[in-house]
Amino acid sequence: MALKCSIVTLFSFLLLLATINKAQSVILDIKKFGGANGDITQAFINAWKEACAATSNVKIVIPKGTYKMREVDVKGPCKAPIEIQVDGTIQAPADPSQLHGVEKWVTIGYVSHFTFSGHGIFDGQGATAWKQNDCTKNENCVRRSMNLGFNFVNHSIVRDITSKDSKNFHVNVLSCNNLTFDGFKAIAPDESPNTDGIHIGRSNDVKVLNSKFATGDDCVSLGDGNNRLVVKNVECGPGHGISVGSLGKYDNEAPLDDFLVKNVTIKNTNNGVRIKSWPSEPISITVTNMRFEDITMVNVSNPIIIDQEYCPWNQCSKKSPSKVKISKVSFKNIKGTSATKEGVTLLCSRSVPCQGVELTNIDLKYNGAPVIAVCANVSPKISGKAPTCTSIKSI
Repeated sequence: MALKCSIVTLFSFLLLLATINKAQSVILDIKKFGGANGDITQAFINAWKEACAATSNVKIVIPKGTYKMREVDVKGPCKAPIEIQVDGTIQAPADPSQLHGVEKWVTIGYVSHFTFSGHGIFDGQGATAWKQNDCTKNENCVRRSMNLGFNFVNHSIVRDITSKDSKNFHVNVLSCNNLTFDGFKAIAPDESPNTDGIHIGRSNDVKVLNSKFATGDDCVSLGDGNNRLVVKNVECGPGHGISVGSLGKYDNEAPLDDFLVKNVTIKNTNNGVRIKSWPSEPISITVTNMRFEDITMVNVSNPIIIDQEYCPWNQCSKKSPSKVKISKVSFKNIKGTSATKEGVTLLCSRSVPCQGVELTNIDLKYNGAPVIAVCANVSPKISGKAPTCTSIKSI
């Protein structure tokens, strides 16, 4: 009987070992795919092709070192899960024209169960592009390449990667489902224009966790058509804060529903948590279930702001109010310091006033004194310690 039990135990162990070995990834070292003068563009593309065609898990490894790479756009669907582990620094061309006008320097698309990992850096070398950026004066300006783009990526994770000095947005997320950024970093000087950390559009169940952003624009920004998004345990600053919008400018925009920002520190930014929409535009969409909780502000110019008269650099008309409908918005347990006396600004649309706005336990100080709240076309519900509204006129 003992012998029989031993045989069964041994068989079980061998079966478990076989299962583990089967689940282990095949390793593809990028150096095996060539790369003259440190340029791994074609090597990256070739490694992806082999990985995507494989029927078992594959890990592409980019080891420590400095590499150059031009634009790449790789996509699935692939036959098995793929992981790209980046431990080195990958540099884009410093000259923006050498990326041939592509919207994103590195694009991953149409894959599921994908992992982007490692402690590597994607260096966009954006300084030259920033000097050429005249978008504050010119609506028809040339948009330079973003560092990373994820299109139609599902059930996937980006872990511990750093995006540095992007020429434009660091990351653009489009039409993704169940995509998580964990331990992600986006870094650029505070004077670098349009270097949003992560911009999310038309996506569901995207999470940004345990991440750090220090950029020249929004740390995290939302376009239209998003549902069930979470930003949690994040450090933001310098930059422009965490923004919903801008919204209401383009045809066929889709509603936003269910956004949670929690356990966040925002430091030395132009704005804290913000919802913004354009006036004098015909687009009518809804924004609902926005929750901003447990947030610390440090020297933030506009800690809490709804701005439905968003019109940067006077590049639009304010002849008529925004048609974006904002409802069920809560600001809860927000403390710290404001760089302006008006620490709470709720500037809603005269056409579609905000509904269901709540201010709960707002403890913000300006020069040691409580901030004031200025409001238009909204009657927020006040709970706990929070400033009451002073009414102002709107368009």
